[in-house]
Amino acid sequence: MIPKKILIIRFSSIGDIVLTTPVIRCAKQQLPGTEIHFVTKESFRSILSENPYVDKLYTFKDKVEELYEILGAQKYDLVIDLHKNLRSFLLKRKLKTKAVSFNKLNVEKFLAVNFKTRGILPPLHIVDRYFETLKTLGLKNDNRGLDYFIGNQDEVLLESVFSVAEKVRFVALVVGGSYYTKKIPVEKLAEICGKIKLPLVLMGGKDDQDVVSQLKERFPEVIDACGKYSINQSASIIRQAEWVITSDTGLMHIASAYQKKIISIWGNTIPEFGMGPYLPNQENQILEVKNLECRPCSKLGYKKCPKGHFKCMRDIDMSFAESLS
Repeated sequence: MIPKKILIIRFSSIGDIVLTTPVIRCAKQQLPGTEIHFVTKESFRSILSENPYVDKLYTFKDKVEELYEILGAQKYDLVIDLHKNLRSFLLKRKLKTKAVSFNKLNVEKFLAVNFKTRGILPPLHIVDRYFETLKTLGLKNDNRGLDYFIGNQDEVLLESVFSVAEKVRFVALVVGGSYYTKKIPVEKLAEICGKIKLPLVLMGGKDDQDVVSQLKERFPEVIDACGKYSINQSASIIRQAEWVITSDTGLMHIASAYQKKIISIWGNTIPEFGMGPYLPNQENQILEVKNLECRPCSKLGYKKCPKGHFKCMRDIDMSFAESLS
């Protein structure tokens, strides 16, 4: 029986929510007449606010308990838990309906981090793991990749970024990140800036101004877009870039949604966790220091390198930047 109403759970963060979009699209298109509802944090509302496959979007500011009564009144036929933590467990228990959740591979990731057994991680992207979980519903991956929709109000005109009238071919360089050990170090960013021939737009948040200042001092021609645009406006800039150079960030997944040419640079995390660029452009490159005995040191990241040397980032060869055109 086709469920009439489905709730999808993913509370955070930018990239993780973007990675759920193939499930949203396929559920809406392959389950005729089904309403697709989604619940996430208020700070991430804009990521799905323009998604045409989401019938209702529920958000909470501090605690998901704020929505217990509202969601309970919806009488869902199925809950798809793509977050799978204590909060999502408690929500599912409150809703008292059929639920499915995916395997987060916590044991395998623990072994990979603590015993460096990368080989036991299945060669499946997290999106494909989602569909493995949902195959009992008859859902099939349409292999159309990720979605990212923005409204006209969030479109950024390049003229306002570069102060020129003509179209500009440029590289978006993501300098921000959720953890220090995921971020590209400032000296490596400077190396990239010195080699790139195309104009550069620096992408990140307000917290990245110290890095931006150091780069602007040496390369005054680079454009600073850090902290000046919303998530959706940043997505608009990413969509118009020729190349996107990024570490393991949410903007990397937004770039994948727009099928951009991506250079992804990996520090303490590894693509084998299943979170690399999904269905990447054939010109994409994944750069990492392989066979480094301390890598991966975490499935998320740290405020500083536990070993102090940060070789996973500092030993990456940035010569690729000379050939981008």
